[in-house]
Amino acid sequence: MSFQLQHPYEFAPKFSKRVAYFCMEFGIHQPLKIYSGGLGFLAGSHMRSAWELKQNMVGIGILWKFGYYDQIRKSDQSMDVLFQEKVYGFLVETNIKFTVKISGHDVWVTAWYLPPEIFKTAPIFLLSADLPENDYLSKTNSHKLYDANPETQVAASILLGVGGAKLLEKLNWIPDIYHLNESHALPLYFYLYSQVRDTEALKKKVVFTNHTPEAAGNKKTHLALLEKMSFLGDIPLAEIKAIAKVEGDMLDHTLTAIKLSGRSNAVSKAHCKTLQAMWSDHENIKNIIAITNAQDFSYWHNDELYSALAKKDDGALRRVKQKAKCELFEVIADQCGEIYNEHVLTIVFAKRFAGYKRADLLLYDMERFHRLVTNKERPVQIIWAGKPYPMDYAAISVFDRIANLCKTYSNCAILVGYELKLSRLLKGGADVWLNVPRITREASGTSGMSAAMNGAVNLSIHDGWFPEFVRDKSNGFVISPCEPSLPEHLQDEKDAASLYELLENEVIPMYYDYPEHWLAIIKNGMKDIVPGFGSNRLAAEYYEKLYSNL
Repeated sequence: MSFQLQHPYEFAPKFSKRVAYFCMEFGIHQPLKIYSGGLGFLAGSHMRSAWELKQNMVGIGILWKFGYYDQIRKSDQSMDVLFQEKVYGFLVETNIKFTVKISGHDVWVTAWYLPPEIFKTAPIFLLSADLPENDYLSKTNSHKLYDANPETQVAASILLGVGGAKLLEKLNWIPDIYHLNESHALPLYFYLYSQVRDTEALKKKVVFTNHTPEAAGNKKTHLALLEKMSFLGDIPLAEIKAIAKVEGDMLDHTLTAIKLSGRSNAVSKAHCKTLQAMWSDHENIKNIIAITNAQDFSYWHNDELYSALAKKDDGALRRVKQKAKCELFEVIADQCGEIYNEHVLTIVFAKRFAGYKRADLLLYDMERFHRLVTNKERPVQIIWAGKPYPMDYAAISVFDRIANLCKTYSNCAILVGYELKLSRLLKGGADVWLNVPRITREASGTSGMSAAMNGAVNLSIHDGWFPEFVRDKSNGFVISPCEPSLPEHLQDEKDAASLYELLENEVIPMYYDYPEHWLAIIKNGMKDIVPGFGSNRLAAEYYEKLYSNL
């Protein structure tokens, strides 16, 4: 009997339109390690909200045999990368098999199914080329998320885009809307176009979300390589250049996705302005709207904290927060051999290590940093965590620098294994959630949302989602950003000075000298984060603003 797709719920009438959601990574739950960072966390929250709202949606991803990677330590505490095979007994074999063309050759593809009931998500299919019918090179197309080899990256995009479309055909589940969550699945468009040769018709079916203005997240590839790899399907190169309005020999993946989609969205109001400025001289840019990212409240929030908040029991709220800090500090003791104090102000910087996120901004002025962490009257504890891209040696060197520094200070620690489980513990244990990206570079930055759901106070640069949420000194603290046109070293200097000033003169004194005011900020953050930054709002808004009236 062939595999049948069946949602386990009746669709809410306003969410009955069929939507296929293509994403390279999904952060569903700790046991399923097919994500790297914020994009995956967002996609996971979206799929959970699709379940909660009873939406007619299906997720399409890839079953990465080795995941992203496992972050471990070398003997000297510096970071190391481990690629370890993952096995998932809870996934269901569909026994569906078909081929896609990669480099002119047939590559066999199968799909694994994540039943919605396992983690309370919309149905999700995960594609794999790790089949005995394929040679080793073809199998590697689904081995590592964001493989360092450019040709393997192109092949993975074909697997996701074309493989996903063919899978849906095999399932006889043809979407009303194809949603490309980032441009990784761009070959999907060329596959669909080859069937109808009508860009205007496809614009009524294809939408696109961009999650970053960073160059690393907006690939440009030589058309000759894409043609050789079968990325463009069987469409002649001249026709590709005509429909995508390509000038020159490089294909801008993000810009092409925007041009060929009926509607596109940025992931915050600030990000929307950034994208419109980046591509103001291109057509279809006016079709970019802002749908701010969000996180699933039901998954992330601390229920005991919100129960205490509802009962207006400040004593219980403090006790629950201290309990959460103690749970995190067990991990600190285990990984780093340090015993942290739940009564001490705890600052957490935890996110994917990338240059623009500036994990080491606190270390910009080491004299000032030393005074901060050696103050006995108003002590602080600092925790870093984050997984760099495994071949980003600059980011890994930042991790290693911090790891070495932490050997000197018993109140500083850096953790490995920043995934969903550790993320939850860090947000529960943080008093201050620190976010210091270079201004205009943070598209959204959702970690602060789930931090607020766990009673952490956001201390952030005024970028991404934060301007839509923050009321300075009422539900968080704003680090006044410098002028973004300044050279990067001057931006770092000025932002670091603003950060030290805020910590020394406002944040730390308030925590110790005005505990009632500090508690009020915690409670305001917990109240203000919902419903506006819960993913049920996001999932509904996608149907209302992105999927309708194309």
